[in-house]
Amino acid sequence: MVKDDNIEAVFVATDAPSHARHVIEALKYGKHVASAVPAVFGSLEDADKVFEAVKKSGLKYMMFETSFFHDALYGMRKIYDAGGFGKIVYAEGEYYHYMSEPIDSYKGWRIGLPPQWYPTHSNAYYVGVNDGYFTEVSCQGMPSIIKHLKPENNIYKNPYGTEIALFRTNTGGTARMAVSWDTPGDEGERGRIRGERGSFYGKYQGIEKNLPDIRKPALPPGVPAGGHGGSHGYLMNNFVESIILDRKPLVNIGVALNLTVSGIVAHQSALRDGELMKIPRYDF
Repeated sequence: MVKDDNIEAVFVATDAPSHARHVIEALKYGKHVASAVPAVFGSLEDADKVFEAVKKSGLKYMMFETSFFHDALYGMRKIYDAGGFGKIVYAEGEYYHYMSEPIDSYKGWRIGLPPQWYPTHSNAYYVGVNDGYFTEVSCQGMPSIIKHLKPENNIYKNPYGTEIALFRTNTGGTARMAVSWDTPGDEGERGRIRGERGSFYGKYQGIEKNLPDIRKPALPPGVPAGGHGGSHGYLMNNFVESIILDRKPLVNIGVALNLTVSGIVAHQSALRDGELMKIPRYDF
C-alpha cells in the first residue's frame, strides 16, 4: 500500500501497539496519515519518534478522536471560542466501558489494557475544548476483581481496572479524567466544563448571552455522520479538507500526543501510588 504512488493518504486502523510504527512507515513513503486512537501505546519514546516524523515529513497527520465531534464537545468548543466560558477552571471527562471479559484483539493487546493508556475519549473534554494541555498529574488506580485485569494475568502487569487522573492544566485549573473497564452500569464518553464565565452540563449556563450556533454543519452530499456519536464522517471530512485546503487538521500531531501522553504518565503515577508527575508538552 505505501509503495503505491496512486495512494495519497492512509488510515492506520491496526492494533494500538502498532500505530506509531505504521504511522512512521506511511510518512516515510510520502503518505498523509490518519490514525485510530491512541496515537501511541504506552511509550513516551514512541511519542517523540512520531512527533519528529510528522514534523520532518511536512505531511498531514490526524488522530481520529471521536469525542471531538460528539454534539456536546463540539458545542463546548464553539462556546469557548466565543468567550462563553472564559478561562476554564475545572473540567471532567469520563470513559466507561465495562469488560468482564476482554474484547477480542490482535495478539490479545486489549487483555489487561491499563485504562489510562486509552485516555483520549475522556481527555478530549478538556484538550478538545480549548486546545489546551495538561502539565502535571496525580492518578489513583483501583485494583480490579476481574481476572484479566490482575497483574499476573496480563502482559502489562497492570493491576487496575479503573484509573482516576487529577490533572493540572495549562490555564492553572484542574481536570478529573476517569477511565474504567471494571464497573458495570451506564457506559460511554462524556464530560463537563466549568469556567469563569459559564459552565456546560448538558447545556450552557452562564453570563454570555451572545452564543453561537453549536449545531454541527452539514457534511458533503453522500457522506453519513457514522458511528460513535455521529463523529466518523466529520473526522474524515476534516482530514480530507486539511489535505485539499492545506490547513492544520483538528486533531493534529500536537493535540493527539497531548491527549495520549498525559494518560501514559497518569498510569505511571498510579503505579507510584499517586505520585505527582510532570507531563511533556507537544506544541505543533
